[in-house]
Amino acid sequence: MERLDPIIDADVRERFSAVGRDLFLTGAISSHGGNLSERHGGRIFITRRGAMLGRLGDLDVVWTRTSACDRDAECSRELVVHRALYEETATRAVVHAHPVHTIARSIRYDVITPVDSEALYVLGGAVPVVRAAETIGSAEAASLLAEALAGHPIAVLATHGVFAIGATLEEALYHVTCLEAACRVLDLLE
Repeated sequence: MERLDPIIDADVRERFSAVGRDLFLTGAISSHGGNLSERHGGRIFITRRGAMLGRLGDLDVVWTRTSACDRDAECSRELVVHRALYEETATRAVVHAHPVHTIARSIRYDVITPVDSEALYVLGGAVPVVRAAETIGSAEAASLLAEALAGHPIAVLATHGVFAIGATLEEALYHVTCLEAACRVLDLLE
């Protein structure tokens, strides 16, 4: 019989804490911005709504199911996007962040094409930018991002931020920081 309230494993909390801290320290999020999740079978472990990723506490990683349930209210507002990404891609982890150079480019461009070697190698070339009428936690954004991420490790929701996927939170973090560095290089070249 399944436990009603599984304990969040210490390793899971440590991974979330390390990646959240790195996102904050690199400037990819504001004090309360962004969210993280991992899929474990029929459950999604995700940051709590309003959590400070740079200072995650023991109660800031919560769990819900892969389909809507009564636990959803405590989860990040972006849960609808995370669910869509788990349903439509083979990913195991999702990182959502608000890196400023990337967001600035998303306002002006429909695709971000890195020119530096690392980003071209890691991200595989052009990164899609999608546009939704409602950018925070909307079904429209979830659908557009799931489609864009079916063939890319990262996509940008114009004016809002990036969603990166990976086998681990660390891999998704790498995609976020790699794209932000590529956008800084592009900014320097203009």
